[in-house]
Amino acid sequence: MQDLGRGFKVPLPERFRPKSLDEYVGQEHLLGPEGPLGLLIRTNSIRSCILYGPPGVGKTTLVRLMGSATGRELLEINAVTSKLSDLRALADRAVSLMSMGFDPPIAFVDEIYHFNSQQQNVLLPFVESGQMVLVGTTTENPWFEINKTLLSRMLVYQMKPLEDSHVLLVLERALEDEERGLGRLGLSATREALGAIASSASGDLRQALLRLEAVASGVAAMGGSSIREEHVVAFAGSSFRRYDRSGDQHYHLISAFIKSVRGSDPDGAVYWLARMLESGEDPRFIARRICILAAEDVGLADPMGLVLAEAAASAFDRVGLPEGDMILAEAAIYLAAAPKSNRAYEAIRSARKAVEAGDLMEVPDNLIPGSPNYVYPHGDPRGWVPASYLPEPRRFYRPTDLGTEARIKERLRRLWRRFGEER
Repeated sequence: MQDLGRGFKVPLPERFRPKSLDEYVGQEHLLGPEGPLGLLIRTNSIRSCILYGPPGVGKTTLVRLMGSATGRELLEINAVTSKLSDLRALADRAVSLMSMGFDPPIAFVDEIYHFNSQQQNVLLPFVESGQMVLVGTTTENPWFEINKTLLSRMLVYQMKPLEDSHVLLVLERALEDEERGLGRLGLSATREALGAIASSASGDLRQALLRLEAVASGVAAMGGSSIREEHVVAFAGSSFRRYDRSGDQHYHLISAFIKSVRGSDPDGAVYWLARMLESGEDPRFIARRICILAAEDVGLADPMGLVLAEAAASAFDRVGLPEGDMILAEAAIYLAAAPKSNRAYEAIRSARKAVEAGDLMEVPDNLIPGSPNYVYPHGDPRGWVPASYLPEPRRFYRPTDLGTEARIKERLRRLWRRFGEER
């Protein structure tokens, strides 16, 4: 039997990290020919930034490649294990390098959201003065987790889950590579087996490589020479989820489910729900989609839809499968049978589009905290007083005449002239 441990003490995802940007796979929107981050790296013009994205999409690898591609020294710490003294030592090293005439180093803070405000503030003056290029990685939304003062001095690049085609390409390379991969095991793999690993990893390359290594080791231990689908099921662990070979089934089934609920067909909704559960889809993914459906497609035509959807998601977490399927079914049937309105969805999309386009109005004087011009609505018997809540008129929400939203629309017509203009 082959010595499987020799040379494999470091897990495959770590030892198979790309050594150059040419080996890097995915994130074309950032690193492609017209990608903003790729252009800055290639011209050694990188700026302090946050790489925000889910696990296993290549954030850490990309930061390390920034250092090698630009020739800058990389000062790396992890926010989970580092202390305030470590941060100060990092800053001192950056200042020292600058004083010796080197380019500002890249200060890489992995999982930067774990630092509190005080720790983040230590880096602020060095980022502002340009004595370091701070690059932080985070799986959490930086707009909520990062100190706003620090964030205002940084760019934010959002990284996407990898496509199955990206993951499949790396798996094929890893299986053949004899220096850093699994090539010394002398194994081949069917396209279906690698496709199953790729699609089950949900865009997480680290997970895909871990599963490939486990499956390859298992097959080699058995004296086999080829990895097949049944080996993936046997060795990839309980987190493996079966999809069709092309990977399209995941998207086709959830699309059919969403459109059945939106189209008010409870039979279609419960059938596609059953298909997803039987195919091994993550039921929590389904529960999240049900919550989104409640807000996006049922909306204020039946506000109880979102309440029931959230209750179903919480109840499923408590019950799990197999009994939890009836909880998801109840929510799906209710939403399918409910009146529909997407006007809340359209309202927030319209408002955000206006803000993104530069429609940045100042807060009216009467709404500023402590303003003597603010009129308290509860002081009026009607619970409402005429007042201005935007400095200029805007219209984002346009209610329908369906379900509960019809009553909302009628009340708004009585209160605000702009809601009566559609008559």
